[in-house]
Amino acid sequence: MGELWDIYDKNKKKTGRTAERGVYQLKEGEYHIVVTGIIINSKNEILISKRAENKKFGGMWECNGGSILTGETSLEGIIRELKEELGIEFSKKEAIFLKEVRRDKIPPNFKDLWLFKRDVKDEEITFPDGETTDFMWVTIDKFIEMYNNEEIVPTVDFGREEYEEALKLP
Repeated sequence: MGELWDIYDKNKKKTGRTAERGVYQLKEGEYHIVVTGIIINSKNEILISKRAENKKFGGMWECNGGSILTGETSLEGIIRELKEELGIEFSKKEAIFLKEVRRDKIPPNFKDLWLFKRDVKDEEITFPDGETTDFMWVTIDKFIEMYNNEEIVPTVDFGREEYEEALKLP
């Protein structure tokens, strides 16, 4: 059995049902939760990683994240995803909720953006699960340039407005 997701309604309330990734097609009015971690260092650079070639959007760059699993909170999910994809352990205290986006397109989901402000050393970054193959720190201008050049995954919900808001947070 693959990943199991809790199914939520349009108000982000659990329905009590679950879906197996890749097996169950969410119906209209059903959602799952996707999380993304935005990691910013003291130089105000954003950590992005390159997706493995065998993944959807393979070879493109992204801020890391994924779907939360049955029984997980959004916060627990992003901490797990960052550990799995980058080998970085963050504490719940380091996480700052940035915003939520509801997407009604297929697959319907709520995307929660989480901010982590930390100077992560390059040698701390590993790729334990093989979903990512490289990383780099970029300025917001470089991030937007890469997005416009279709080097960043098209599902990103992070741009200049969110970046400037993130810089204001402690």
